[in-house]
Amino acid sequence: MAYSTSNPPSLVNQLVGAAGGSTWVYNSTDAATVVRVDTYISNASDLGMAVGDVVHQRDITGATVAHDYVVLAINADGSAELSNGTATPVLTDTD
Repeated sequence: MAYSTSNPPSLVNQLVGAAGGSTWVYNSTDAATVVRVDTYISNASDLGMAVGDVVHQRDITGATVAHDYVVLAINADGSAELSNGTATPVLTDTD
């Protein structure tokens, strides 16, 4: 599944007056290797993303990991360049 502007990341925490540092959640079936590609989020500028923002990708296929990325740049075309990301395993409680 490719990125669609009809399913953008959602802003969940905004630091007003700060340059970056807001938090976004993005629900997708795309693998981290696809999401972190430069220009994947094609409308980052329109959404209000900024360098330093965090994007938390939740895998909606039921996989056991999520990924956290940092916005490294907003490109001239308005797309985002994301960091490689860090996998976050879903925690379980076995008792």
